[in-house]
Amino acid sequence: MTDTAALDAFIAALPKAELHLHIEGSLEPELMFELARRNKVAIPFDSVEAVRAAYDFSNLQDFLDIYYAGANVLLTEQDFHDLAYAYFQRAAADTVRHAEIFFDPQTHTDRGIPFQVVADGLLSGMKAAESDLGVSSQLILCFLRHLDEDAAFATLRKAEPWLDRIRGVGLDSSELGHPPSKFKSVFAAAGSMGLKRVAHAGEEGPPDYVWQALDLLKIDRMDHGNRAMEDPALIERLAKSGMTLTVCPLSNHKLCVVDDLKDHPVPEMLRQGLHVTINSDDPAYFGGYVNENYRQLAAAVGLTREQLTLLATNSFEGSFLTSAEKSAFIDEVEAYAAAI
Repeated sequence: MTDTAALDAFIAALPKAELHLHIEGSLEPELMFELARRNKVAIPFDSVEAVRAAYDFSNLQDFLDIYYAGANVLLTEQDFHDLAYAYFQRAAADTVRHAEIFFDPQTHTDRGIPFQVVADGLLSGMKAAESDLGVSSQLILCFLRHLDEDAAFATLRKAEPWLDRIRGVGLDSSELGHPPSKFKSVFAAAGSMGLKRVAHAGEEGPPDYVWQALDLLKIDRMDHGNRAMEDPALIERLAKSGMTLTVCPLSNHKLCVVDDLKDHPVPEMLRQGLHVTINSDDPAYFGGYVNENYRQLAAAVGLTREQLTLLATNSFEGSFLTSAEKSAFIDEVEAYAAAI
């Protein structure tokens, strides 16, 4: 077995958590077509191949345009159940043992889909995945940052009957021009309700957005954070605090956050002591689920087994599981690494 094949085999069975996954971004073209037929929804593509060809985008906004168009096929509770369950089947095949998934209720409620349909469908799929596939999960409600804070507050109010089943809130969509400061009040309200807080920052936005997410939104976990590497004081703060960064290599490459995977900052992040994790973001659109992110990054930058083990350990440590649950999963990672 070649060194590359051996490393790929190591990654394939390495227990891991996924902490940065947009469930709407796991809508594969095949399922899009199936749901379009089931719901009699017209979509602007005549074949699966045409959908895949449309994925030739080079920036976040172009991606978001097709992402929101694809979401139009999601109409019923069964649709959201099927969407979630399809993701967990792929995750289980990648030895994901726990996932904390984002959903964008405003994408659906603004189309007239009741919040209940979205939430109950996803929660049903998550429950089935834990029972059938052994993958535990938690749900994170994201606010769309291109909309205003009043819309975010309205969404938080709609979510109140489900807050015992929603672990946290997040912030996603178009980053540039929509700084974290725009959502300071709604994040404070969510925190007062006992919800964890995460936010996309420093993907396309400047290091200042990372500072804002830390200081104004009081986040518990940082999504992306690549551009923090431009600010030594920010690197030092993130390292000292142990803030988890949910980094998404294939997404970064597809959206031209990095021009070449060999230039990805993960090795330097690790060298600087940052608490980095590897995730797939929107895998149907970006060309790979979590193991493919591990594999391609490892091949591009020369990650070692020790670094891969650390990344997997970080994924459980950075989760919102209980201390006992984290310890059990980390023991599983360490036992696997020691046995190989």
